[in-house]
Amino acid sequence: MNNRPSPDRSRPDATPPQLRPGVGRKLAWDWYDGMVPENVVLEDQAYLETTYSFLHFRSRAPEAVRIGYGSTIYLGTMFDVGAQGQVMIGQCSLVNGAWIICDAAVEIGEYALIAWNVVLMDSYRAAFKPESRRKALQQLPTQSVRRLISETEAQPIRIGRNVWIGFDCCVLPGVTIGDGAIIGARSVVVEDVPPYTLAAGNPARIIREIENDERRQTS
Repeated sequence: MNNRPSPDRSRPDATPPQLRPGVGRKLAWDWYDGMVPENVVLEDQAYLETTYSFLHFRSRAPEAVRIGYGSTIYLGTMFDVGAQGQVMIGQCSLVNGAWIICDAAVEIGEYALIAWNVVLMDSYRAAFKPESRRKALQQLPTQSVRRLISETEAQPIRIGRNVWIGFDCCVLPGVTIGDGAIIGARSVVVEDVPPYTLAAGNPARIIREIENDERRQTS
């Protein structure tokens, strides 16, 4: 069943394609002189405020980022995607100034709301042992690209449908947040959050389950 709303053709940005005709993969309204990478897919009615979001993007995956139908990516959102990383955003989601660190996979379900200054990181990109970090920092000035390399493998992050993540949260590698869950502002999510629960704190803990009436509104 297709429950997508009909587009409002009266809006100047409502009619696809978003990309400026005859100017490669530039956005018609973009203040930054950049282009949408070739391996990034913008579905119908998706809105990307600026290509500055791809300043740290370096993925070589055939489809590195997919922004789903009707989804909105606002200024401040950064796709810090490594060589093999893939980010998938479902339909009608809103990402407002999040930093997405992805070396494996970050999946955001449909109708998700990701607030400002949220960090989604599937990789630590730094060694845990102090001596290893010190050695890496000493070698950094001699490298052509000054970038730390993690000693641990990236672990995918999965965020379900109808999830709301409050501002200043950090979601750590390997975490799955279930459908309909809410994460309170400034939480650090270190382990999986079950569906239809409210979690908050550092580290985040389950505060309560979302009641039936609330569930019906997020289903």
